[in-house]
Amino acid sequence: MNNDSAVPIEIQHLGRRFRTKLALDDVSITVPRGCVFGLVGENGAGKTTLIKHMLGLLRAEQGNVRVFGVDPVANPPAVLSRIGYLSETRDLPGWMRVEELLHYTQAFYPNWDEGYAEQLRRQFALPPEARIKTLSRGELAKVALLIALAYRPELLVLDEPSSGLDPVVRRDILEAIVRTVADEGRTVFFSSHLLDEIERISDRVAMMVNGRLVLEGPLDQIKESHHQLTLRFENVQTRPPTLAGALSITGAGHEWSVVCNGARNDLAAAASQLGARIVAERSPSLDEIFVARAARRPEVKGEA
Repeated sequence: MNNDSAVPIEIQHLGRRFRTKLALDDVSITVPRGCVFGLVGENGAGKTTLIKHMLGLLRAEQGNVRVFGVDPVANPPAVLSRIGYLSETRDLPGWMRVEELLHYTQAFYPNWDEGYAEQLRRQFALPPEARIKTLSRGELAKVALLIALAYRPELLVLDEPSSGLDPVVRRDILEAIVRTVADEGRTVFFSSHLLDEIERISDRVAMMVNGRLVLEGPLDQIKESHHQLTLRFENVQTRPPTLAGALSITGAGHEWSVVCNGARNDLAAAASQLGARIVAERSPSLDEIFVARAARRPEVKGEA
């Protein structure tokens, strides 16, 4: 039975090991209803492993996973009937025509919206008579997304949805469709190693490094709590200065660039105590924040 009051995704202290490799290390994530949640991390960070637990393809070795309040391993139909899933591989039957694939897939979903499917087909400029094996990578991605969307799932899960696609197709998928789903009150969870995509459309962001969650929270709060400062010292510094809240420090001599996490006034006071003044500052990009976070060993999970 559907639990309409439950949050779409709730993961608590999830751990997973493949032989000697720790794939997931005490990961906890809550995805609220109606948001676009972006999971970012390098290839091998654990993103796909996390998604496989959400889909019930892997059983939690430690912790627990709930999708709409249901254990996806114990009750797959109750979970999968409410999820639209787009994988990076997009494994589709090449011998079928586009229209045949849509009719075939429709038989598995009682809530399939035939009019919406046709609207998406036209929007994506997919010829109905074309065989799947003749489609470009971008067209294959659009067909797979169409199938995931046409029965109007409450939760759309996208695993590296724009991998290998050109910028125009990426824009079509990530802005036009993903944003539309969220605006209708449904939820989008997508993983990507392309931080500009995450930054452009996400409401909330989580960062994974080597199976660990190093940062999670609303995107605007994450951006507001990080600063990129250029410090100029009166005296030449022969080694990187120690600054409270600094995530990364690069430079040489009199001038150093610092990506920091913390209150702006506290950072300025700490710099002044070191004999430095701030000569430039800006808000760092999500990419710069991720690189700074990934370069240091994570100590506190979930901080913003």
